[in-house]
Amino acid sequence: MKKGTKKRGPARKKGFFSRKRAPKRKRKTSQGPLYLIRQYTFTGIAVKLSLAMAAALILIFVLFSGMFEREPEEPGEWGGKISAAGERDIPDEFLPIYHAAEEEYSVPWNLLAAVHRVETIFSSMDPLLSPVGAEGHMQFMPCTWTGWSHPSCDGLGEGEIPEDVKTDPDEISRFGGYGVDASGSGEADPYDIEDAVFAAANFLASNGAADGDYERAVFAYNRAGWYVDDVLDYAERYVEGYLER
Repeated sequence: MKKGTKKRGPARKKGFFSRKRAPKRKRKTSQGPLYLIRQYTFTGIAVKLSLAMAAALILIFVLFSGMFEREPEEPGEWGGKISAAGERDIPDEFLPIYHAAEEEYSVPWNLLAAVHRVETIFSSMDPLLSPVGAEGHMQFMPCTWTGWSHPSCDGLGEGEIPEDVKTDPDEISRFGGYGVDASGSGEADPYDIEDAVFAAANFLASNGAADGDYERAVFAYNRAGWYVDDVLDYAERYVEGYLER
């Protein structure tokens, strides 16, 4: 070894680690004006496209949802066509009687059906006599049936009216009652379905139903708010469409 010469280590083999790698070049991240303009332009276009797509989807939804919406229900009318609920609830044999009474007294058939439903569940109660003395298919108090001017009538109207007087059309007319001989039997009997329904129509007509004042008429039949609500609810249910009172 010559003097002044440094001792070197063993020579390395040429290979990957023996090469001098150039340092990585840093990526330029220019934020110049043109770059910013392009960025904001692209962002604005994306936002506008998103808004346009959202608006289009909303429009499509509105258009297609309108196709499946039910059309507003047409108003029904008192005495109108029987509804599905009416066909399901009301026994067929009573419908001709309601309609005949409607024609005679101008009281809607569905109102008579509703009173019948609330009073005796279409005559299915047994017996057809209430604890306070209301009688028959439509639950008339004897004094209301025969007439409150009968000398025995007071209080709730049970009275002490002989049977032959209570069912006599002439006596009923004399005492101002509502009983009717609709069956033509010669007697006005609250236990005869035709007589009872016609008598109810007579009463309701005399108290406003013939003029369309159904609430007042039903309240006169039974002076209780819950009773009026029940009867009118059934009456509305028994014809197609909704009813305006």
